[in-house]
Amino acid sequence: MSRGTGGSRNNPSGGKRPARGGVGKGASPKGGGPGRGRGSGAGERTPSRGGSGGKPPRGKAGGGQRSGPPRRGPTAQTGSSVRYSDRGDRRTRPSATTSRYGLGGDQVEGRQAVRELLLAGTRKVREIFLAEDLDPAPVLDDIRQLAREQRVMVTELGRKALDRRSYTESSQGVVAEAAELKPVELEDLVADGGRGGSPFLLALDGVTDPRNLGALLRTAECAGVDGVILPRHRAAHVTPTVTKTAAGAVEHLPMALVGGLPAAIESLRSAGVWVVGLDSAGPTSLYDLTVATQPICLVAGAEGKGLSRLVARRCDEVVSLPLRGSLDSLNVAAAVAIATYEITRRRSL
Repeated sequence: MSRGTGGSRNNPSGGKRPARGGVGKGASPKGGGPGRGRGSGAGERTPSRGGSGGKPPRGKAGGGQRSGPPRRGPTAQTGSSVRYSDRGDRRTRPSATTSRYGLGGDQVEGRQAVRELLLAGTRKVREIFLAEDLDPAPVLDDIRQLAREQRVMVTELGRKALDRRSYTESSQGVVAEAAELKPVELEDLVADGGRGGSPFLLALDGVTDPRNLGALLRTAECAGVDGVILPRHRAAHVTPTVTKTAAGAVEHLPMALVGGLPAAIESLRSAGVWVVGLDSAGPTSLYDLTVATQPICLVAGAEGKGLSRLVARRCDEVVSLPLRGSLDSLNVAAAVAIATYEITRRRSL
């Protein structure tokens, strides 16, 4: 995680350490002509040979064949090419993507994720699809047994057919369709009291990478976090990539959607929750933080951006992780893993 995901380093010069690299504006190919990728549409179209200068007619009649290899990649056409969504999943279909105002999660992929979906029993499973060529494995036996007990239809498909149904790069031969996850109310996360009578919550400020979100949810569930708070807008929700990376954590971890994180933090503080931000600019080391058994919410920002200004200002305290090596950043999932386990350890003393 670059700036803002918790790591900090002392700098004798007092200034920020410059980035080692960056993404600049794409350069034009040699000769200054338009690039190969999609243009803005403002450039002139080169007329075909022998044409009158206008657009060549579509179709076979009167129009020459387009030279060069056929188009591939994420185009608007619906051929066999794989399309990618902006949430990191392989394809874009109306189903199995997050609802406009919901958590999503209606398609679950991966063996462990589908097994936990059945074990949790918190939402209806419509159908399970398995690849025909799967080698025997205990987790597959569990899935089949649980599906029989819950009267869930199991359909075996050829590998190519299953891949067409899958959104992730590797579904491990297991895909399930289920009812969408239901978010809980923010007030309920606090009122439930958590596992030890004092809730430990995690709020995420603008995390948009589905793999990071999946890893964060898996870590949070394993570390004993009682609930997760996600912004309703400009943030990743539960896509098939998230379900696979989280390995079933979405079935056991209550999640609340809020319209604005700054306002949600104010509500938490009014309810007696101590709100601690994790950011590389935090003046206090996490290890110097006095943690007791009071209700607490850890807030982490997106990679490269960190906590937004409004969110950081509303936290009771902002802490950082000390970095001892040569690198100046940690991945957001790694930083949150360290912080959640340290807070859990301190709360149990």
